[in-house]
Amino acid sequence: MSSAEPTGPTQVADTPEPQDAPTAPGAAAVETSKTGEPAETAETTEAVEATEGAAGAGALPPFFRANAVTLIAGAVAAVLGGIVWFALPHEHDIDSLWVFLFKLTPFITAAVGIGHLHLGWAHRLRLSLIAIPVCFLAFFCFFVPRMFFVAGKPGSDLYYTVLTLVPFIILALALAYRLGGGSRNNTLRIAFALLALQLSGLEDLAFLTVNPHTDPKWTPIPEVWTWADHMKVRLGHYPTKNEAFVFIAVHVALALAILFTPGRAVRAAYARLRRR
Repeated sequence: MSSAEPTGPTQVADTPEPQDAPTAPGAAAVETSKTGEPAETAETTEAVEATEGAAGAGALPPFFRANAVTLIAGAVAAVLGGIVWFALPHEHDIDSLWVFLFKLTPFITAAVGIGHLHLGWAHRLRLSLIAIPVCFLAFFCFFVPRMFFVAGKPGSDLYYTVLTLVPFIILALALAYRLGGGSRNNTLRIAFALLALQLSGLEDLAFLTVNPHTDPKWTPIPEVWTWADHMKVRLGHYPTKNEAFVFIAVHVALALAILFTPGRAVRAAYARLRRR
């Protein structure tokens, strides 16, 4: 006896639709402009850097080409840092705005170099296991023993040593963030926001409020801050107490703006300035 034939409509198996090819982890679609170039958006930057980091497991661009900015900026930072440390006097007082600005150049160039470090090569060379211990050893084997050495000496160099240590710590933190996969934009935001806080005068205010002063020179808070040369060199005079408070508030606001202002807002403002 033959089997019964189906009498209803013929059932056609669903054909699965082709799926899009998977993208690299963390890589987003990159918008292109009418000229075919990638659009300059925050999403584009993050996508490129995610791809750059993922490339550590595959083919990498030539080392010197991929890290050209980092190598050049690092060499310039080393030269400028040598000039600041070995050629310029180690002094508390700063009489020239140009000297003040020049002393910032090693930090600025080093921050740019860290921000442009190629993540793929950093992962391939396992740089995080080298650079971060080196930063710690520089702190532990240079700054710490030097502070112990100069702390009790007449005309102590302690102030200048600590003044140099703080930017080093900022750069070490920025480097650790970058090596951990942090984006270039955020690396630079962290570095320059912390620099703004260092230059703000917050430490001067903390010195007056955190410590249990008994010397009338420091308590109550002086009406004129005659020791704050980093403020004087920019204001043209030693700040009064209220001027110092405003100075600090402006720098804290600047640091917050550096950290949290959207990149597209900065690019839009820059584009408007260029059109004028």
